[in-house]
Amino acid sequence: MLHHEEYFRAKSLITENDPLSVVASPWATTLERSLHWVTGWRPTTAFHLVYTESSVLFESHIGDILRGVNTGDLGDLSPTQFRRVSELQCDTVKEENQITDELSDWQDTASHLMGPRAESKERIERLICIIKKADDLRLRTMRSVVRLLSPQQAIEFLIASAEMLVGIRGWGSNHDCPRGR
Repeated sequence: MLHHEEYFRAKSLITENDPLSVVASPWATTLERSLHWVTGWRPTTAFHLVYTESSVLFESHIGDILRGVNTGDLGDLSPTQFRRVSELQCDTVKEENQITDELSDWQDTASHLMGPRAESKERIERLICIIKKADDLRLRTMRSVVRLLSPQQAIEFLIASAEMLVGIRGWGSNHDCPRGR
């Protein structure tokens, strides 16, 4: 988790200095940018990963499960863990929607950026705040999911999230290379 915390700390500094570049994400592939929600991955993606990994592992260990053997992996989530994941997902969706609404309001009044310099500075400060809220929600979501999992499950979740991000980057690079991007 320290890697994630350091990433968001560094991103916050960049956001303070150049929020429009963070929104444009020139370092990302076109596929990555097409999937962005407020300059990054959607926090509820974490829950999709938990559910997907849990299903895949559950199916692959069905024989062990029927024999009463606990695997301890994401396929072995307890009913309490599923309930807590679901509750956390509902709370996260609410926060995502609030941030989405804030960004939508900001975009709806983008023409004000052409107004007086002081007003433009205020608008940019508001965008910085929105980006930081989204990043805070991403980090809190990761921490919360990791906390409610066992150590083995948390490692599997973090590996799955890294594989997803690397996979998307790879697909995006393969798409962009022939186009000279």
